[in-house]
Amino acid sequence: MTRRLLTLAALIALAVLETSGTVRGQSAAASWLQWGGPNRNFMSDSKGLASSWPAGGPRKLWSRTLGEGHSSIVVENSRLYTLYRQITKSPQGATHVEAIAAFDAATGKTIWEFRYAAPSAGIDFSQGYGPHSTPLIVGNLVYATSSRSELFAIDKATGKQIWAHDLIKEFRAVPAGRGYTCSPIFHNGLVIVTMGGPDQAVAAFDAQTGKLAWKAGYFVWAPASPILIDVDGQRQLVVFGGNQITGMDPASGRELWSHPHKTDWGLNISTPVWSATDRLLFLSSAYGTGSRALELRQAGGKTRRPKNGRAIACACISAR
Repeated sequence: MTRRLLTLAALIALAVLETSGTVRGQSAAASWLQWGGPNRNFMSDSKGLASSWPAGGPRKLWSRTLGEGHSSIVVENSRLYTLYRQITKSPQGATHVEAIAAFDAATGKTIWEFRYAAPSAGIDFSQGYGPHSTPLIVGNLVYATSSRSELFAIDKATGKQIWAHDLIKEFRAVPAGRGYTCSPIFHNGLVIVTMGGPDQAVAAFDAQTGKLAWKAGYFVWAPASPILIDVDGQRQLVVFGGNQITGMDPASGRELWSHPHKTDWGLNISTPVWSATDRLLFLSSAYGTGSRALELRQAGGKTRRPKNGRAIACACISAR
């Protein structure tokens, strides 16, 4: 994402806020606290939104440049939060830092900025600089992941670091060739991220202290971010790996089910979509792999996939 597109994203977020009344100090119903929104399905529960723009288009409130990156913007009350990269060039070379930042939604003014070194060495940014992930807001903290596989917990009022982990240095996580991408997710006091490595495809940390709660899973790491779904009353963490999709117990990391879904270079990137009404999990990949839907049902703590575990729908649409 370029600087210009980051500015555009800020304006879109503000347009939503203004329409819902949040900027004017009303209800915070439009809060968008994580990648994909309240239920990670990219759907808003806000009511009374206009069905079309005025003839002159949406009113521009403000604009500003931020930096490089692909992070989305999350919203809570009158604040916006995002990640971006700043590159400073000098005769000696370029210095790269990434920033987690909070902005006033009405003015665009920076409230705080937490910066950390983010050298580009060892990462292939030929398809665009990171950060590639989106922050998560839970209670008094903002959680964010860096291009270099670091997980930060930041005080959302002050911008001060509460705890942090370098997943590669501390846990020997698999380095992401084009930069780490997973947007963290929250479940019952735990912040969960993909990690990579033997028996640690996924890891969960205590949200307040940063202490490792569990790590589990022996499948190939992929860029996709996990989701949480409810299968007949059972909460499940769904993780799209490089060669399969897996359902896990978010409290322990125990595998509940898995289904093959291989793609070239392990690049399962998109976020799966869950339909609770139909009990269908939809996933899609590029590079000739295509799309499929899995029907999931649960009883007695066991999840089954009807039709002998096969995908009940598969449309192999080539992306080439």
